[in-house]
Parts: sequence; C-alpha cells; structure tokens
Amino acid sequence: MYGISEKDTYPLRTLLKYWIIAIVTLLILGFVIFQARFLITGPRIVLDDLPEGPYNTQQITISGGAYNISRLWLNDRPIYTDAKGRFEEAIVLENGYTVATLRAEDRYGRTTRVSTPLVYIPASLK
Repeated sequence: MYGISEKDTYPLRTLLKYWIIAIVTLLILGFVIFQARFLITGPRIVLDDLPEGPYNTQQITISGGAYNISRLWLNDRPIYTDAKGRFEEAIVLENGYTVATLRAEDRYGRTTRVSTPLVYIPASLK
C-alpha cells in the first residue's frame, strides 16, 4: 500500500530528458546574463596614465578608452572613439590650473564623469 508502484516511477528516458532540458535552460540563462553585463554596468571611461605634472608644454594629449557609450565629451566638447572604443584628444592648457573633464553617456541616458587636474607652468617661469 505505501510502497512505490510501477505507475509512480519515471522511466530513465523521461528523467534524462528533464535533466537535459534543465541544463540547456541554465546554460542559456547564464549566457544571457553574461551578455547583459554591459547593459547592467553602464558607461565606463578608462584614462591612460598621464605623465606627472606640472607640464611645461601648453598642449598635451589625453587618451584612453570609453566603453558602453553612445556619446563622449571632453570639457563639454564632443569627441569620438574608434571602433575599439579608444580615444585620443589634444587639450590646450591655460596658465596655472586646468581641469579636464570627460563625460560619457550610454543609450539609456546613464552618465559617468572622470576629471583630472592639470597644471601648466611656462618654462620662462621655472
């Protein structure tokens, strides 16, 4: 009466089918989450290392990478990246202290900013 009858057992083929469906579903779900990481993290800006300041040349180049973006600005001036997300832009320094601000926006309106202080001291003042 309380034992397992042949009606209550699942054949091996049915169990194997359920396990394969479960594993394939988990693999697909894992792949979707892995690919969605770019949408979840939002825009990202990575600057290459700038040489130590103060600078004695008035023009320097700021370079780096911008990822998961649709638009990029340097001091509120639009700049562009190559196909790999790399950018390289010249900036003219004012006498004394200057702040270079990079701002990126993704297609959903999320923004990120990176600011770096720069100091220009003309060679005649050193």
